[in-house]
Amino acid sequence: MKHHNSRNSSVPPKIGFGRRNLFLKRHSESLSLQEANNRSLRRSLEKMGKELRAANAHIREMEKAHDERSAEGEALRKIGETTGSLFDLEEMLRAVAGIAVQVTGTDSSQVYLFNEAHDTLVLRAVDAESEPDEIVGKLRLKVGEGLTGWVAKNKEAVALDHDAQHDARFKFVPELQEDKYQSILSVPLVYRNDVLGVINVRTIKTHQYTQTQVRLLQSIAAQISGAVENSRQYRKLEKRTSQLSALSEVSKTITSDLYLEEILQLIVAATAKTMAFKICTLMLLDEDKQELVIKATQSKSKDYVKKANIKVGDSVAGRAVSEGRTITVHDLKNSQEYASPEIARKEGLSSMAAVPLMVKNKKIGVLNCYTEKPHNFTEEEISLLTALGNHAAIAIEHAKLMVKSAIIQEMHHRVKNNLQQVASLLRLQMHYAGERTVEQVITESLNRILAIASVHELLAREDLDIISVKKIAESIVQATGQSIIAPGKHIRMTVDGPDILLPSSQATSIALILNELVQNAVEHGFGPGFDDGSISIRLHEDPRQVELLVTNDGEPLPPGFDIKKTDSLGLQIVESLVNGDLQGKFTLTNVDECTVAAVIFGK
Repeated sequence: MKHHNSRNSSVPPKIGFGRRNLFLKRHSESLSLQEANNRSLRRSLEKMGKELRAANAHIREMEKAHDERSAEGEALRKIGETTGSLFDLEEMLRAVAGIAVQVTGTDSSQVYLFNEAHDTLVLRAVDAESEPDEIVGKLRLKVGEGLTGWVAKNKEAVALDHDAQHDARFKFVPELQEDKYQSILSVPLVYRNDVLGVINVRTIKTHQYTQTQVRLLQSIAAQISGAVENSRQYRKLEKRTSQLSALSEVSKTITSDLYLEEILQLIVAATAKTMAFKICTLMLLDEDKQELVIKATQSKSKDYVKKANIKVGDSVAGRAVSEGRTITVHDLKNSQEYASPEIARKEGLSSMAAVPLMVKNKKIGVLNCYTEKPHNFTEEEISLLTALGNHAAIAIEHAKLMVKSAIIQEMHHRVKNNLQQVASLLRLQMHYAGERTVEQVITESLNRILAIASVHELLAREDLDIISVKKIAESIVQATGQSIIAPGKHIRMTVDGPDILLPSSQATSIALILNELVQNAVEHGFGPGFDDGSISIRLHEDPRQVELLVTNDGEPLPPGFDIKKTDSLGLQIVESLVNGDLQGKFTLTNVDECTVAAVIFGK
């Protein structure tokens, strides 16, 4: 039997049972500890993996946010460049609409602006590729109408991802082809809490708008709002500058040496141009008739220029003068108060402002301003028109004073000439006294002197150095009726025709002529046996000449009557004045059992 060495044997040495269990226990504990360490390591690795994945996700989100911010910044940069480089508002809005489509990844865009005058939203721009330009400026929505109107009214953005046309607030607009769009994002344009408009973007397919897209469109809306407000303020400043220029022009006329007609025309032209009025008209007050008469207008319409005079208190202009305040009318064509709605329709006039012209509470006329489109006159505009009216009134009064000053300077010369004329008439009267009584001679001489005086009386009251022939005729008829018609005779006297205006030199001759013709009609037409009848003075003018007819139905002219062979002083005076002073023609004939004296002379 072999004896084996324990060191060389593979069998562990025999040990006791207790020591063996201790070994196995320690070995098991070692394995448990190792497994615990492994589990802890795996958990750490898993945690680190999660953290890494979370970090990667966060990085991706940050990269995405960075890209979005970069895109947003680039978009806002483009918007900023557009709003800063384009001064034309329409062109700027059109460019912004196109950029909005690009940066939001949508299919179409529209920009609406609020029109305060009509309380409506007006489509002012569309992106060029998806919408027709023809609808721009024509499409209007009331505030609160449709989804766009709702956004404007509530100042809230709205995003509809799908079936936008089924929303209760939606209003179908055929011009915008809305039936082919599924989604819409609508954002209000707000500046200092005031709604200036709305910007919309839409997609053909269903689309869920992200917070980035909403925020981006809101940023675009904010920039547009600022640009629109700046544009409006610029236009207001430009308009104000133009208006102040008009005031300055009118102010200059106050101390100018222009004639009144030129001043009035300058006022209406400057006002119409700077305030963008279609027609501007200045009417002056005829105090005797209490009527407003057109004295200046830049209108070329014959119908408008020949409008009838307006009584103070009638129509819009008459009320403005009567009440001493500016009166506006929004719709002339359908106004029951405006005196000429048919002319307003024919001339395309929509709104009107009538501004009374007053100097120290004295009413002298009215400034009428008409617009082509319906217009609500603002307080600022009314204030400016009032200032223009005050300046115009001062300029008119100044011109009147200048004219009257010139008249006073010439008055001595005129009176001297008239006195010489009176002296000549008296000398003629002495030679033709004949069998007339002293009373008859003096009466005739007085009437001639009063005829000349009537011209000076009218000259002192008229606005210009011109005289109304009709007023002269009425004055002579009144004086004749009081002085030479014998008791018991009933002679009716009338004056008909337009209000012809002549220079004072011609007016003096006309006064003497009418006086002689009326006296001749009374003396020779209504002698013994002719106690009842009529004398009429008819006035007529055309662009080339003036015609005066004095007709009586008393005793007709004798057969073979010849003015050149008559010994009547009155008729000789008429013949001399017509041929010499007026360079005209005088005839005296029987027409249809009436005696007609006709005086015709050129203008």
